[in-house]
Amino acid sequence: MRLNPKEFGGTIDPFLAEGWIRSLELHFEYLQMKDGDRARCAIYMLRYDASRWWEGAAHAVDLATLNWARFKDLFYGKYFPADFSGRLTRAFMSLCHGDSSVAEFILKFDRGCHFVPMIARDANQKLRHFLDGFRSTLRRDVMLMRPAGYDEAVACRFLGGAGSAGYRL
Repeated sequence: MRLNPKEFGGTIDPFLAEGWIRSLELHFEYLQMKDGDRARCAIYMLRYDASRWWEGAAHAVDLATLNWARFKDLFYGKYFPADFSGRLTRAFMSLCHGDSSVAEFILKFDRGCHFVPMIARDANQKLRHFLDGFRSTLRRDVMLMRPAGYDEAVACRFLGGAGSAGYRL
């Protein structure tokens, strides 16, 4: 297996920044890297504008005690602003199936869960929010199958006769 984490040069796209952090976390988990080493590794991977940003941000932290969570807080503060996160949260809270396919709705729901952990971590709330977003006829069909949780509700839509991933109802 070849491990080759990508460098980060900065971006104006918050999803790219968040994706970089997530890709690093996969590497860190695989390597069973310690917390402080994670922050130092991420700093080492910064280039161009991101490196210049870190030069300034580093003055506000004690590098000897910098942990991964604190680095991510600083990083997200720069590259994933709170107003953007707030917009994503609001979009998720009002997410409706509408004219999208079932697969598109599920993809949007799964992405949105990342930004609203209070729902994502509570199985009952997650299922309720998912079902509330469906059109009423689909909600009724899934509820008749009495899914125990979100994963089961998703399986009901695909295994219970809804058809392929691109199926539009």
